[in-house]
Amino acid sequence: MTTKTHDYMVTGGGRKSRLVMPPKACETHSHIYGARDKYPPIAGREPDFGASVDAYAAMLDRFGFERCVIVQPSLYGADNRCTLDAMAQLGPARARGVAVTRKDADADEFKALHAAGIRGLRFFLLVDDLTLDDAEAMARKVAPLGWHLQMQDDGDWLPAALPLLEKLPVDIVIDHIGRIPPEKGVNDPGFQGLLRFLETGRCWVKISAPYMSSAGGPPDYADVGDRVRALVAARPDRLVWGANWPHPHHHGPEDKPEEADDLDALLEWVPDARARNAILADNAAVLYDFED
Repeated sequence: MTTKTHDYMVTGGGRKSRLVMPPKACETHSHIYGARDKYPPIAGREPDFGASVDAYAAMLDRFGFERCVIVQPSLYGADNRCTLDAMAQLGPARARGVAVTRKDADADEFKALHAAGIRGLRFFLLVDDLTLDDAEAMARKVAPLGWHLQMQDDGDWLPAALPLLEKLPVDIVIDHIGRIPPEKGVNDPGFQGLLRFLETGRCWVKISAPYMSSAGGPPDYADVGDRVRALVAARPDRLVWGANWPHPHHHGPEDKPEEADDLDALLEWVPDARARNAILADNAAVLYDFED
């Protein structure tokens, strides 16, 4: 059941992928947008759609994802209630989360979030209050819990950010393949720096939202495939897959990417079934502390 809270509701409909999921497959990057009277958005960040837990679960079931990770969206800032409620509805065996907090969040707040299934702290550097200047202090706060910091920005942000991230006492997760600009390839200095960081084992990369860094577009995203192959050659054990559902940068049902395209691209990008299954299942179990 879903309740219409915006101009339209995102559903879990769409085609199935040709790719068949391994056991305990995990989708690692999606957002839930609830009823605005219960979860008021930050002014100026209102999307034109709603995305319910039921619709999200339908998407997971369509592809065979047994597990998932809900990421706190920028819509709610540091108010994690919608994300936490969605995780509770899906249950601790299926769902983990990544939160956003204020700079002054204390140990008790982090412990409560951990008990609810949160395993990472998000830095959405495009709009959120947490910046790279806060990364060292926040990393010290979450390190005792075994959390990671999850980073997203766009443009040529990686060369300046990586020297700081490499020094932090926690693992770092880079969203959306680093959001390398579409015109840049595997030889881009930022991407090469990301490869070096990945090789240390302290960096993870989400293979997600290829439409954000592809000039060619769907269904193949061929230019993104070159980057994914390079990542797989470096550390296939430090890669995870995410849908970026409900695709918040796309503004209507006619503009919505097809998750099956993103999944089926893995059949070409990662032809080795063992590496592909690690990306879809095993790696996420480690990163998000699922109890296998």
